[in-house]
Amino acid sequence: MFLGDSVYLHDKEEALQRIITTLANKNEELHNFMETLSHCLAGVQVNSTQAVSDLEEEFDTLFTVLVEMKESMISTIKQEAAKKTQEIQNQLTQSSDALESAEELLEFANNALDTKDEDEFTKAAKQIKDRVTMASAFRLTMKPKATDNMNHLMVDFTQERQLLQNLKFLPVPWAPEMEVGDCLVLDNTVSVAWKMPVEDSKIDHYILEYRKTDHEGLPRIKDQRCWEVVDNIKTTEYSLSGLKFDSKFMNFRVRACNKAAAGEYSDPVTLETRAFNFGFDSSSSHLNLRVEDRTVEWDPQGGKGLESKVKGKENKGRSGTPSPKRTLTTRSPAIRGSRDRFTGESYTVLGDTSMDCGQHYWEVKALKDCKSYSVGVSYRNLGKFDQLGKTNTTWCIHINNWLQASFAAKHNNKAKSLDGTIPGRIGVFCDLDSGQLSFYNAETKQLIHTFKAKFSQPVVPAFMVWCGGLSLSTGMQVPSAVKSFQKTENGLGGSNSSLNSMAQ
Repeated sequence: MFLGDSVYLHDKEEALQRIITTLANKNEELHNFMETLSHCLAGVQVNSTQAVSDLEEEFDTLFTVLVEMKESMISTIKQEAAKKTQEIQNQLTQSSDALESAEELLEFANNALDTKDEDEFTKAAKQIKDRVTMASAFRLTMKPKATDNMNHLMVDFTQERQLLQNLKFLPVPWAPEMEVGDCLVLDNTVSVAWKMPVEDSKIDHYILEYRKTDHEGLPRIKDQRCWEVVDNIKTTEYSLSGLKFDSKFMNFRVRACNKAAAGEYSDPVTLETRAFNFGFDSSSSHLNLRVEDRTVEWDPQGGKGLESKVKGKENKGRSGTPSPKRTLTTRSPAIRGSRDRFTGESYTVLGDTSMDCGQHYWEVKALKDCKSYSVGVSYRNLGKFDQLGKTNTTWCIHINNWLQASFAAKHNNKAKSLDGTIPGRIGVFCDLDSGQLSFYNAETKQLIHTFKAKFSQPVVPAFMVWCGGLSLSTGMQVPSAVKSFQKTENGLGGSNSSLNSMAQ
């Protein structure tokens, strides 16, 4: 086969591989889209059933109100009728009694007219006069105390009937539109903005939802992470600050709400949130260090009772038996490979993730009363007896608060004292592309020191702790202040505090 034919076949294979990759990506995209459609279809069934149930519940509530109002108003009419009936019945009884008394008196008076005896007549006339004066018929009111008119209890539901006939579903706001150009990811803060497609003065607030993901593009239905919710946002922008970027991307969506209902979600937007994440590698840390995922503390009792076993295994290891097995793992050891624990006076723990290119940033804070500690980077092949700053494969700053305080930059067994106050929190900026390792006061972003070196191997974060502890913050973007400072320093040809001669 000629060389030209070989190149031709190679180009064809690369082209075919690109096609295969494109098809695989498209297949994955179609699978995700079909899952989205299936989820949407199931949601239509569930949500429509729920909507019918809610509507029936609302109408049942309305029917209940109407029945209660009907019963209440009927009761009012019956009470009014009973009251009038009682009053008229009383008047009727009183009138009947008065009539009976008046008829008796009339008969007595007629009989008196037929009396021939003058004395009898005079006596009867006097009695009649007295009885007339006291007769109930003359004290009764001849006006009914109640009428038969019930018009004041009539109703007219014309307006209510019109309202019922005009019943409609709630007016729902339009879905907002994400302003992708105004969304910003900076200093572990994500700012998102949106707008309404049409003016809507009835919008009361917005609901923003977000979630972390490792997939670029549209949100996946089967994404394991749940949506987080920020409610009652009154403006068309919002910032989430103090985030830990432990995923490659974040999805965002928003919907508008009026006093009645929430509208549809906006089309989601996916923003990149890559950052350097790592933990302490407890599998190879010194036995006097108690390691958790984000903290490491000196433990003078650590490893006691295991030292003899470790030494025994080390002796066996010299005759062909492997080094001591790891007792704990926080991440896959594949990155660094198997290695012995640090021992002797190398109170060291490394990070469990290596760096071979790019810019990375993390922060370290000394726990209370920490007497001595170092922070820096190392090659992965650091010896188990080696101490940070004393080899040509480690770069660090060292803080000593025991007896006489000291603050120094160390590399290749050389140290340079550093001026200024020891910061409570140290930021570490590692730029492997330009060969720089810088340390900052994490609170003020003031540069403490810069190493310049051509790193010939991948490096890992490295720490030394004695009589105290450190806490670690990862998942951080390179702060904008650090980027700006580095750009300025590089433009000026390097920092005056750099120790180029110390970087081997």
